[in-house]
Amino acid sequence: MGFFDRFKKKITSTVEKATESITGSIKKTSEVLKFNRLKEGLKKTRKSFSNSILSLLGSRKIDESLLSDIEDILITSDIGVQTSEMLIGKLKERVKTEKTENSKDIYKFLKDDIHNLLIESPSKNDDADFVINKENTPKIVMMIGVNGTGKTTTIGKLANNYKEKGHSVLVAAADTFRAAANEQLKVWAERAQVEVIEGKNQADPASVVFDSVKKAIDENIDIVLIDTAGRLHNKMNLMNELEKFTRVIKKLKPTGTDEVFLVLDGTTGQNAIQQAKEFSKVASISGIVLTKLDGTAKGGVVISIANELQIPVRYIGVGEKITDLQPFDPTYFVEALFGDETGEETIIEEPTED
Repeated sequence: MGFFDRFKKKITSTVEKATESITGSIKKTSEVLKFNRLKEGLKKTRKSFSNSILSLLGSRKIDESLLSDIEDILITSDIGVQTSEMLIGKLKERVKTEKTENSKDIYKFLKDDIHNLLIESPSKNDDADFVINKENTPKIVMMIGVNGTGKTTTIGKLANNYKEKGHSVLVAAADTFRAAANEQLKVWAERAQVEVIEGKNQADPASVVFDSVKKAIDENIDIVLIDTAGRLHNKMNLMNELEKFTRVIKKLKPTGTDEVFLVLDGTTGQNAIQQAKEFSKVASISGIVLTKLDGTAKGGVVISIANELQIPVRYIGVGEKITDLQPFDPTYFVEALFGDETGEETIIEEPTED
């Protein structure tokens, strides 16, 4: 069974199981809507990456020249030199093993290899449903990343998604050195209709974390989302601050922080990889949130992150709306990027009114 057939089988099964009734008469399938939104968000990346590869193949024979041209496309799509070289090496092996002379097989091979490379988070199902273990509340999620990556926006979107699933949410505004950060955070929290705990300007951010976690424990709040200062230029200060947060949290909740999400801006391409490597030196990152994929042709950075960092991408941003944050699904991502095995766009019809 080919990749496209496996995908169709997967999404058809999900559609049948996940179709939910809205207002008692209109049925919509969240998985179909999610896939179609992802496909729309990856339009620019698809055009620069998948379509460019397809245009190379045609009737060309498989040789070093063709593979070199494909490698150039991979690199310029921000998959990175290291990952591109690895993928080309796999293509060469597979062409030799399967004794193919049809250049169009390259597209199918590349699609399979990229899908196998992407890391599927072990908590993917919980991520998708925004599940919280009620025996370990409050769930504490620390958000890190440089200013401008979309960290504050992501917190607002996560808060909204958890709230929509019926969880109580508290946001800790621990970036006390940038007044604009708190103002933006309050705007997003208001949209999500969740409470924000903030300290005075220039206050000790650890005190905001302490007050937030204590309030969550006292009031049985399900999840605390912690905003942190978006700086990387002084790694020692950042490390000391994060370590202080951890100590403060463990005084109130012995198991400490549950998740550390690094927010990266997809439009920065390989610069995002460098940021991730630097943050990995000062924090134990459990997942990456990749934002702004709808506004870039550099969505290939997802592939580079999986190969070079071995950290799962947990969520991706595919739009500016508060609902435009998706749990990352490698199968959906690859299908939205490549289409079927001939490059034809995958069309999944949205359910209509009965």
